[in-house]
Amino acid sequence: MTDITVRSEQVCFGGTQGFYSHESEACGGSMNFALYQPPQVRNSGKLPLVTFLSGLTCTDENFTTKAGAQRVAAELGVMVLAPDTSPRGAGYPGEDDSYDFGTGAGFYLDATESPWSDRYRMYSYITRELPALIAERFPADMSRQGIMGHSMGGHGALTIHLKNPDTYRSVSAFSPICAPMQCPWGEKAFTGYLGGDRETWRPYDATELVKSKASGAGILIDQGAEDDFLKEQLLPEVFVEACKQAGQAVELRMQPGYDHSYYFIQTFMEDHLRHHAATLLA
Repeated sequence: MTDITVRSEQVCFGGTQGFYSHESEACGGSMNFALYQPPQVRNSGKLPLVTFLSGLTCTDENFTTKAGAQRVAAELGVMVLAPDTSPRGAGYPGEDDSYDFGTGAGFYLDATESPWSDRYRMYSYITRELPALIAERFPADMSRQGIMGHSMGGHGALTIHLKNPDTYRSVSAFSPICAPMQCPWGEKAFTGYLGGDRETWRPYDATELVKSKASGAGILIDQGAEDDFLKEQLLPEVFVEACKQAGQAVELRMQPGYDHSYYFIQTFMEDHLRHHAATLLA
């Protein structure tokens, strides 16, 4: 059985909010994650699992402490997993030089460029290694998984769902980076992690992915209308247009007055968890 370290566990809305670490083969070192287990785990067997992918600069703690997900997760009987956003302490040149590349900015892809390819393998970590650990150590029903995220994590949620629609049956996002091949954040990260050949970027761009294959799920996106990153970095209208052309069901809700912060996320978190529950608890 895979060894995990319990960093802390607290009772929360009758369930358990835990913070854990383990040695990751995909990421070449210790990785942290947070997991909320609702009170139903004591008498309901295995429960659905929703994974939340956080944005630039975040750890496993930002969402867990700021988004207010536990109350609704406890009501619904849904487990909520929050991984970290990158390996840490790899010691690569430039790893900590900026907020949008390196530490805290793994972009949920498997890097192919040296030295990043040795440890920055977040796609494999999120889709294979971490789920296998959760299935082994916790009462999660891996046949009922959903995925959601914010900003960089919204990009991750959309791309991971579109590439694995049978595994991640429900999907939603808060202010996602919708077309990373067309924005500065994405171009910087993809060039550094994947190299200069833009064709290799397409498997990690939700707008490009949906053009080739729509999923059967309905995608929910909430976007703050006053988000400072909306026009230059996020480009939800580009993704929605690609969805229309591909026949992908998507609901983009522009929320007046809201920005890019966790105040925005916590305001609509209940809607998102109920969106996932409608599929995973059906």
